[in-house]
This record gives sequence, C-alpha cells and structure tokens, in this order.
Amino acid sequence: MKEPHLPLVRRCAQWVPKSEIQNLPRGVHGIYALHRFRPKLMKYDVVYIGMAKVGKGGIRKRLFGHCRSKRRANLWSHFSVFEVWPNISKAQVEELEGLFREIYRKDRRANRLNKQKKFGSLQDVRVKNIRLWGQAGTG
Repeated sequence: MKEPHLPLVRRCAQWVPKSEIQNLPRGVHGIYALHRFRPKLMKYDVVYIGMAKVGKGGIRKRLFGHCRSKRRANLWSHFSVFEVWPNISKAQVEELEGLFREIYRKDRRANRLNKQKKFGSLQDVRVKNIRLWGQAGTG
C-alpha cells in the first residue's frame, strides 16, 4: 500500500481530548485548532486556530499554555494538530495560519477567540472583482 503524501501536512491528529496533550511529542510545528465538543450535536466547534513555529517549543507547549490561560482554558475540550514537513518554512506556516484565521474572521457564529485582524499579506493579493482575474497583470 502506497503511503499518502501531502506537500504541506506530514501528519495530523484530530479531535483529541485535552487530557492527551502530554502524549504529543515535543517540537511538533504546524497548525493546531482548539475545539469545544458539543455532545448533543456530536460536533466539535472551532474555538481557536493557532500555529507553532520551528524553535518555539512546538504545538505541545502552545497547548499547555492554552490550558493555563484564564481566557481560553475552559472554552475548549479537544484539539487537532496538523504537523508540517520539516522543509516548510516559518513564513509558509504563518501563511497557512493566516488563511485559516481569515476564513473565520467575519463568521458570526465563530467563537470570540477566533475573531482576528486581517491577514495583511492576503490583503495584498486580494482582488475584489473576480471578473478581473482573467485579465493580464491582475493576478
């Protein structure tokens, strides 16, 4: 059986109970999400999206920080981790995080912790009129 390969994501774990953080290896970098499990609906609401850069302690350290946070600690019950390959740069991880946060930026149902400022770099490539996409020089 051929092993799956994605160019950005090396491996992931989704909807893992908060009690399992200590089982996540140190130094894993990439994107993570904090979730609140809704048992009646059997759904996991996204509470927060974050990232861990290379050399900053990894996602495990960030998750433990969220556990100690007065603002976030009681708002989430599960987490998801999307580890990127070692060759993925800090800038690429930041772009991924910015993209995910931008998706939630104006969602009225998104948790208040997900409300983010604009992802500036994305605004630099934003074209409001998609009819212009097909024209030369407009990206």
